[in-house]
Amino acid sequence: MKNHKGKVYLVGAGPGDCNLMTVRSHKLLSQAEVLIYDALIDIPQLELIPATCRKIEVGKRGGKPSTQQQEINRLLVENCKLGKQVVRLKSGDPFIFGRSSSEIQALKTAGCEFEVIPGISSALAAPLLAGIPLTDPVMSRCFAVMSAHEPDALEWEALVQIETLVILMGGRNLSELVWQLQKHGRSTETPIAIIRDCGRPEQQIWLGTLSNIVQQTAGQSLSPCVMVIGEVVRLREYLIQPESTNMIDTPVTTNNSKLPLAGKTILVTRSVSQSAEFSDRLQQQGARVIEMPALVIGPPSTWEPLDSAIAQLSSFHWLILTSHNAVDCFFQRLQAKGKDARSLFGIKIAVVGQKTAESLRSHSLQPDFIPPNFIADSLVENFPDNLQSCKILFPRVESGGREVLVKEFTAKGAQVIEVPAYQSCCPETIDPIALSALQNQAVNIITFASSKTVHNFCKLIEKSPELSRYQDRLKNVCIASIGPETSKSCQNLLGKLDVEAKEYTLDGLTEAIVEWVQARL
Repeated sequence: MKNHKGKVYLVGAGPGDCNLMTVRSHKLLSQAEVLIYDALIDIPQLELIPATCRKIEVGKRGGKPSTQQQEINRLLVENCKLGKQVVRLKSGDPFIFGRSSSEIQALKTAGCEFEVIPGISSALAAPLLAGIPLTDPVMSRCFAVMSAHEPDALEWEALVQIETLVILMGGRNLSELVWQLQKHGRSTETPIAIIRDCGRPEQQIWLGTLSNIVQQTAGQSLSPCVMVIGEVVRLREYLIQPESTNMIDTPVTTNNSKLPLAGKTILVTRSVSQSAEFSDRLQQQGARVIEMPALVIGPPSTWEPLDSAIAQLSSFHWLILTSHNAVDCFFQRLQAKGKDARSLFGIKIAVVGQKTAESLRSHSLQPDFIPPNFIADSLVENFPDNLQSCKILFPRVESGGREVLVKEFTAKGAQVIEVPAYQSCCPETIDPIALSALQNQAVNIITFASSKTVHNFCKLIEKSPELSRYQDRLKNVCIASIGPETSKSCQNLLGKLDVEAKEYTLDGLTEAIVEWVQARL
């Protein structure tokens, strides 16, 4: 993706878990300059998307406003002609009910280069993840996949003759689908499985027959779901793991009662590009994780100060990077200006925290100094060099927040050049799944990895009428913080704090949560 000619990649995102995407898809996402994605895409899990990438959501979620297809076509063509590398990210596979044909025709008409990258369709992934085989030598020698967006348009007389049916986009039309199947000859005792949110931590499964599935799912929101109809559904009890045999209306991936966080629902409020790794840690301990991004990382309002500093890198003695975001954004801009790590020859680098150090190492550089306790406040006190006349470059979030650090460095004779490397903003709305969980008081633990996430969490709560006076209902919710500064914000804004990590890392926070839960058994 280093050429200056624009190109559009129509990429299949798979069923929802970024670990189930292809290697090619991951690589393209890590290099994208513009991302145009559907609402069913789990952006919080796609941690490879660069902070500088422009992200455009175009809807496509059933029952909610969506961008018109003509406008999506225009966005693709426009950004491609601007010389951008555009990823058009679609749920599942681009050619399985993905409307890719219209977009390809628009790109061809405009003379735009494009490439289609396959993905795993939920039609195949959902049954597999639920332990249901679509084919069997006896029960299912073939299967058919269909969209139930318009049930009346389907050839039901032919479909009922096929042993196994896989239905997408049918959650809102379940009663109509069941009626049509029975009307055209399918037995009322035909097994059916409904798999909602396949491949995600909140995946749920309902098992039943055509005679009782409507009653079983009454009052439930089924979308997005995949339905499997046929005798192969009965094979599930023989093919799934023994500890997972009772999964009706139960999150599949968090049903191991032997794990320390089993039965706990944890809300993660990290940024959209950083939540996946922490979520994985918690899920490995048995938790059901719901991601509510409370930060959106993007480019600063102007690159001029950072560009000016990059042009004079040789004049600096130290480069200080206090976050994963600072590392990524600094090196992305360094590359954009035609430079690389060699430009830092002779400059020492200080980082705050092991995670920031790991980010630096991904650029083939070792930090010269990491302060103890992984906190920025100990930088000056333990700094290894004489600060008198020391010139320091400090790329940071545009909104600032490290005034004390800069003041202490300056007081000891250092010249600190602060430059905005990225913006950290509050999202406009709460993720619908997180909103529903908070509204129904289904969250046991809320985690905060920075003071900014606490502030933004409160802003989002205040903007949501469904969560009126929610903070008054935090009595039975555990508030977990990664470190002292974040803990202060929790106390000041939420009025409580239950858990603080002893080691100020994601591993430390996970360990502290596990200890807190086990102490209450």
